[in-house]
Amino acid sequence: MNSSSWQFDEFQHIGTDYESYAEVETYDNRMNKLRDIKDEAKCILCMLNLKPEHTLIEIGTGTGEFAIAAADCCSKIIAIDVSESMLKYAEKKARSRSVKNIQFVKAGFLTFQLPNESCDAVVSQFALHHLPDFWKQIALLRIYQMLKTTGKMYLKDIVYSFDPKKEDNFFERYITTLMTTGNDDLQYFVRHVNTEYSTLAWIMEGIINKAGLSIEWAEYKDEFIAAYLCSKSSI
Repeated sequence: MNSSSWQFDEFQHIGTDYESYAEVETYDNRMNKLRDIKDEAKCILCMLNLKPEHTLIEIGTGTGEFAIAAADCCSKIIAIDVSESMLKYAEKKARSRSVKNIQFVKAGFLTFQLPNESCDAVVSQFALHHLPDFWKQIALLRIYQMLKTTGKMYLKDIVYSFDPKKEDNFFERYITTLMTTGNDDLQYFVRHVNTEYSTLAWIMEGIINKAGLSIEWAEYKDEFIAAYLCSKSSI
């Protein structure tokens, strides 16, 4: 038994299989129906206030859309993902747009290897829920270590902020809405609730604070999406 045999396997397939190239190819179109990706990227970059000399890490880069949008704002971006298919797709997209300052790395929250205080900003969107709560804590402790003293973290994920006593009502209401509107995202939502590790808002806030990160700004939307801008503080 090696020293890391007890560690959670973040490369295991949970939820939607993004090693499937068919899923990867449809990902951008599906996300663009749900979100304004370009506008979101602009808002995040504005909050992070990146400088030309900065290094940014994105964990769970997916198809690389945010990393590419950030490429003009700083000197170096390290785009991390556990999916080989996602990384290949993102690299191809970056080349097609003549973006050359992104390093793509196959790794995740628990397996990336970077020196302490080596980056100015960390961004992660809709990726942390692939880890159970204990491993979320380890992930954010690792992020704390790699951030510079003045570093910032932007985190967005599926986080439940509704009253757990009303979980039947919340999930049934949301699923009914998806069904009546003919939204093809229904299967992804059901699969997420069944198999992935979204947590509660108060737990997420505690995990962030326990990692030594201070929440400067938080937004909760539709009772299941949360976004946080955090700064490095003292544990």
